[in-house]
Amino acid sequence: MNIILKSESPRRKELLSKMGYSFEIKAMNIDEKIDTNLSPFENVKRLGLLKASVNEMDDYGSILIGCDTIVVLDNEIFGKPKNKDDAFKMLKALNGKKHQVMSGVGVIYKDYHYNFVEVSNVYFKNLSDDEIIGYISTGECFGKAGSYAIQGIGGTLIDHIEGSLNNIIGLPTEKLKIILEEIYGMEN
Repeated sequence: MNIILKSESPRRKELLSKMGYSFEIKAMNIDEKIDTNLSPFENVKRLGLLKASVNEMDDYGSILIGCDTIVVLDNEIFGKPKNKDDAFKMLKALNGKKHQVMSGVGVIYKDYHYNFVEVSNVYFKNLSDDEIIGYISTGECFGKAGSYAIQGIGGTLIDHIEGSLNNIIGLPTEKLKIILEEIYGMEN
């Protein structure tokens, strides 16, 4: 059975590889616009399934995996920072607080559609402005939802987490493994 990861994220690629699966990458450009009528949970769930959507390049019978990860504080979605000022604003808001990292995952196999959201809690340390500026100067914050990468230097900003670390990195492998095992079981 062929697996297609519908994401170019190096973190998702690494996490899926560590699960022991071989796969192709065929990312699809979709409109990731947030629907203001939906909650962050509903938005990320919708986007995860949308990213797994079938297109003309996909073979029927392939397992298609899509994922979207967001950072949420007080029901506000923190996306990727536009610049240093935006990164500082986000990190300052997260400073000393608990926030959620939500990953919406869609898995499509033939006529089966799986769609779930994994939620992890992240507790930031109390950081000085200089510590925040120092982290931003590493450049690691760019291209990351919430302006930090827990698997990198950004891990030093975190006091502790509750839930799946892989979810925070970008792919909730624990639940995904259960779904993939179920799909492989159908064919045996």
